[in-house]
Amino acid sequence: MSDEPSNLEFKPRPTGSVMGFPAHEGRPGALGEVHSRPHPLVVKPRVLLQLSFMTEGGSSVDHAVLSELSRRLGIAAPDRQARHHAMNWGKGTLRWERHTEFSTYLWEGPLSENGKAQEDSPFGHGFSPPGTVISGIRLEIRKWTAASEKLIAGFDPTSLCYSLVERGNAAIVTDFRQDGDGLTRILVLDRGLTPARTGALSQRLIDIETYRTLAMLGLPLALSLSGRVRRIEDRLAVITREMRAAETRDSQTLLADLTELAAELEADAASSLYRFGASRAYDGIVRERLEALDEEAVPGYDTWGGFLQRRVAPAMRTCRSVEERQANLSRKLTRATTLLRTWVDVEVEKQNRDLLASMNNRARLQLRLQQTVEGLSVAAVSYYVVGLIGYLAKGASIFDHAFAPEAITAVSVPLTVLLVWWAVRRIRHHHSEHGKPASE
Repeated sequence: MSDEPSNLEFKPRPTGSVMGFPAHEGRPGALGEVHSRPHPLVVKPRVLLQLSFMTEGGSSVDHAVLSELSRRLGIAAPDRQARHHAMNWGKGTLRWERHTEFSTYLWEGPLSENGKAQEDSPFGHGFSPPGTVISGIRLEIRKWTAASEKLIAGFDPTSLCYSLVERGNAAIVTDFRQDGDGLTRILVLDRGLTPARTGALSQRLIDIETYRTLAMLGLPLALSLSGRVRRIEDRLAVITREMRAAETRDSQTLLADLTELAAELEADAASSLYRFGASRAYDGIVRERLEALDEEAVPGYDTWGGFLQRRVAPAMRTCRSVEERQANLSRKLTRATTLLRTWVDVEVEKQNRDLLASMNNRARLQLRLQQTVEGLSVAAVSYYVVGLIGYLAKGASIFDHAFAPEAITAVSVPLTVLLVWWAVRRIRHHHSEHGKPASE
């Protein structure tokens, strides 16, 4: 493997133009993405140590770690926006990659006679981790000999996975258990692979272990949410039974309970949305890598795909089940809330109808009272007007008028009542016209 620094940097080629024509601004990134994770050229015997760290602190923590490592080597630190970086470290190479929620540090170097190369890796004293470790892998690549084949006996037989790959030119062995350093041990026995094929195979095996660990992060969350979903389901069943009892149903209280359950469910679904989605994506990567291995079973041993199918698939089904239960429960809560709101609206409409009926009755009573008052007012006004006419008639008798005052008063009564009634009607009609809307 070449140690030239220029061969270790992941830099896209300049693509400012194509045959003299201006290139799209996103073209360099699109072209460079397929070359962003090149497989290392591995010459056996070799050891690969990879640690994956969760990066809750953000990319700045990773950059600080890389800057410190670069300072110790006396080289320039990578750019803050970089997602890949490589540097020579001792007799090997350290490769860093930044992913969405984790970053990986892969050291690849020569395998010592006793199988220990920890002292040559950067993960010794003075290495500051950018976060908590989620995955640790130790992958040894050896020539397939009778001596190296005896190393298979050092794995746990209860979970030993041993299969042939690369058309029988290599064997992959692991028990998915951790050694004293907390690393998952993987052994590759090689009898004829090129350095490029060895590097590609190593990358697939490391990806399988890394992503299957990340995929399993959704299981504890699914188990914790399962009990809460069941409690909401039971409470919804109680509320729907209470909704059926029309005589004792308190729609306002039930609606408040449903709203509270819906808010709790949506909060849980929102908090688990990313984790469940990430688990599905990681599980898909694991299955793709397993299919790419194209394993051939060794009689008496499990294949990697068969073992992980039995152990990982149930956990992924649990995550999908909880997610589907949340979605179904959300739809049921929505239907129950809609139904209850409909009943509440009907009750409100009934109350409004009764209120309008009461207002109509009150208006009719007011109209009758008004008509009564109008009649009394006509009589009262007519009485006073007739009295005034009577006084005038008596006063005019001193001039020897031909008609007696009593006759004049009697004749004026019907005329006065009629005129007063007509005047009251005119006044009421005038007020009613001013009370109409302008559009009328």
